[in-house]
Amino acid sequence: MSRITARRKVVRMTVGRAPTTREDVLAVEEPLEIRVNGRSLAVTMRTPGNDYDLAAGFLVSEGVITRGEHFFAARYCAGATVEGLNTYNVLDVSLAPGVTPPDPSLERSFLTTSSCGLCGKASIDAVRTKSAFPVVDDPVRVDAALLSTFPDTLRDAQAVFEKTGGIHAAALFDGATGRMLVLREDVGRHNAVDKVIGWAVKEDLLPLAGTVLMVSSRASFELAQKALMAGIPVLAAVSAPSSLAAEFADEVGMTLVGFLRGDSMVVYAGAERIESGEPSEPSLAGVTG
Repeated sequence: MSRITARRKVVRMTVGRAPTTREDVLAVEEPLEIRVNGRSLAVTMRTPGNDYDLAAGFLVSEGVITRGEHFFAARYCAGATVEGLNTYNVLDVSLAPGVTPPDPSLERSFLTTSSCGLCGKASIDAVRTKSAFPVVDDPVRVDAALLSTFPDTLRDAQAVFEKTGGIHAAALFDGATGRMLVLREDVGRHNAVDKVIGWAVKEDLLPLAGTVLMVSSRASFELAQKALMAGIPVLAAVSAPSSLAAEFADEVGMTLVGFLRGDSMVVYAGAERIESGEPSEPSLAGVTG
């Protein structure tokens, strides 16, 4: 039985028609406790699969590791139920010798839900994490016509979404060629991004200069921050960004694209990296409303 999807009998109703019973496919949502060197760091609600990538990406996002060699090993802890069965929902990461373990202030005081990757942070100061990979000087230029193909490429590769219609996706693209490097799906948009970043750090690809992070959701502050922690200069989303995400992108020199649908998009920060091939209108920088 798949741990990624689950089947359930449902009643389908349409106004003016008799109800019908059928089997539906749902995306699985289960907790994952991430431990580091035996000490609990966070619990997140996620879709099982690529858990090692998720843990590695989470540690990059928190500023704990920056290279694949820092992620020494990981194992699922047995005996997670009263019966002593392994639920594969507790993952203990061993850091390489010499790597500083997470500061206790990073420990989440309560559950990180599938909709919030910052929930449980101990303080406001802990929300902003200093990146080892600044993006302000990244010279990448992305052709707008090429960028406009990313949402369809992302959607076509979403195998779990195709079955369930209820899961987020994040993918990493080469900004010059448009080649998709990796895609991950999860009920939590922040988890999908962590899985992408975790794959990259384990492949020793950080910093991810010259790349575009494409997400199937809105572009929140937490996703922009995760992109920065991995050295990703361009974040693109099919939906809207938050005001804090746009301000943050401006602050760190990141390009932020929202409402990337069809042949149109809205660039909220770093428009100089997007090449349209057409003359630009006068700049509206600094205009608010």
